[in-house]
Amino acid sequence: MVLALLPVLIGLGFWQLSRAAEKRTLLAAAEVQRQQDPISIAELERLPPRSYVRVRLQGQLDAEHTALLDNRTRNGQAGVEVLQPFFDRIGHQWLLVNRGWVPWPDRRVPPKIDTPSHDLLLDAWTYVPSAAGQSAPLASWPRLITQVDAPFLWDQLGREGSPLEIRLEPGDAAFDTDWPIVAMPPERHVGYAVQWFALAIALFVLYLYLGIRRARETFDHDRHDPE
Repeated sequence: MVLALLPVLIGLGFWQLSRAAEKRTLLAAAEVQRQQDPISIAELERLPPRSYVRVRLQGQLDAEHTALLDNRTRNGQAGVEVLQPFFDRIGHQWLLVNRGWVPWPDRRVPPKIDTPSHDLLLDAWTYVPSAAGQSAPLASWPRLITQVDAPFLWDQLGREGSPLEIRLEPGDAAFDTDWPIVAMPPERHVGYAVQWFALAIALFVLYLYLGIRRARETFDHDRHDPE
């Protein structure tokens, strides 16, 4: 039993270390991307869809069609992320802009969302949402959603738009934009790896202890057993 469990525990430890390395690589790549100069939406259209590309927007937000991404927490506080269509005048393209997180402690009172009515010059970065399932029709606005599905939104509005989510950087029109790049940081994976390795060591020490004890008992029994 012990010999069967040891490779499993050690394997889990190394798997967590590999996940930590993957997260470090992802964080480093995202940081490099986000240090680049922002590009226009017209330039973005010539690139394959990918996350963490900095872009510069010039245009206006559509305050009439606000989507609230539900079940978002920051520092233990419940809230939503505010997503609104944005028409970029340079690229002549509709974009789904995530303005960031706002608290919503009392569900009986709608969250207060101020939307600038004038033209805006904004810096942001792209994010490719995970594959969305079947979305329910949007009956009214503002509308609670549980996943970002830009193509579905454009279909509901009868518009042509980008499938990407555009997340604002801190600045005009932005709320709390402190998005984590990864759900679990590398340090936590390393912590889990240490736990798995510690369990493996403890199991091995217990195996040695029981083996030595059994050997001593056998030796003592054989020594005192009369022939």
